[in-house]
Amino acid sequence: MASKQSNVAKLVPVMIAFFTMGFVDMVGTATNYVKADFALSDTMANFLPSMVFLWFFLLSVPTGLLMNRIGKRKTVLLSLVVTAVALILPLCGYNYPVLLASFCLLGIGNTLMQVSLNPLASCIVSGEKFASTLTFGQFVKAIASFIAPILASWASLQFGNWRLLYPIFLVFALIAIVYLSLTKIEEEIPKDKTSSFIDCLKLLGDGSVLLLFLGIVAHVGIDVGVNTCAPKIIMERLALPLEKAGIATSIYFLFRTLGCLSGSFILAKFPLKKFFAVSVCLMVLSMIGLFVCRSLAGLYVAIALVGFGNSNIFSMVFSRALYYLPERSNEMSGLMVMGIIGGTVFPLLMGILSDAMGTQTGSVIVISMGVAYLVYLAARFLKEKTA
Repeated sequence: MASKQSNVAKLVPVMIAFFTMGFVDMVGTATNYVKADFALSDTMANFLPSMVFLWFFLLSVPTGLLMNRIGKRKTVLLSLVVTAVALILPLCGYNYPVLLASFCLLGIGNTLMQVSLNPLASCIVSGEKFASTLTFGQFVKAIASFIAPILASWASLQFGNWRLLYPIFLVFALIAIVYLSLTKIEEEIPKDKTSSFIDCLKLLGDGSVLLLFLGIVAHVGIDVGVNTCAPKIIMERLALPLEKAGIATSIYFLFRTLGCLSGSFILAKFPLKKFFAVSVCLMVLSMIGLFVCRSLAGLYVAIALVGFGNSNIFSMVFSRALYYLPERSNEMSGLMVMGIIGGTVFPLLMGILSDAMGTQTGSVIVISMGVAYLVYLAARFLKEKTA
């Protein structure tokens, strides 16, 4: 009983860190305000969020190596410090170069956190409850993502300054730093010699590791892809203005958040591979809906299904990866987070195919390719003897 209470106490600062992980999703909201404040072109404005996601590709594997040297908890603490500095910069000066630096640091901090926080949670919770814990962490993260645009809008309307969002989030980052620094978490020290960058990439030569890595690529690609094209599909098929079609994104995030919350309980009782299969089936139904539906209600249902179905894929694939090679968990974590590059690859392919076809159906085809891969992965999971 005491051990269980001790684990809960250790999980609290980890969950606060998951909340700060969601700060990265404020970049979309911030970019819109910055573009208006400085009268930026689309190219200049879109350069800001690109500075965030670039670091997932560049630093994910090196972060895994860093964890081998300094440990998981210290790596998470470093990520929180970098995130705090990123939030402080816009409060010291408000111009494009400062914001560019802030977004870069936010991306670096989030990369460090994405790679190290999940393995840190595995030091507290293990076995079948691990995937459930990761899913609950994703739910906590989703809360920050969900409230960021609401807080920015409230601050802008009430005080004429959307940047009040920064000090509000900064408070949570500082709380996470203090709480986690005072919390002792036992970690296993890697017994083997320190791996090199090339050693980590060589893990992709293992067929199972490659399959899981591509699962993360597909998951993130679907996530970003649906956010990008859902309003466009509604505008194209129903001739609605962006102001009305934009609610599609809110519906996606709502059901993604609900999916994370329910998934944290379902995975505690339900076999992972079966829940993975059910989630993928919902996404298949969603793709059918996005192809054939011509009514607003039908498209909303399709968007809700993919939001709910895709909400737990990351946690399930990630937990599989860490337990496939537990002795290489740090390097595996870095590789899996590097798969977030799917959020860059999918929209690019969607744009190319949609322009070539002259319709958003091209985007749905690309997203469906990601879903098709997850169907294949689900079939592989179901054949395995493990849960």
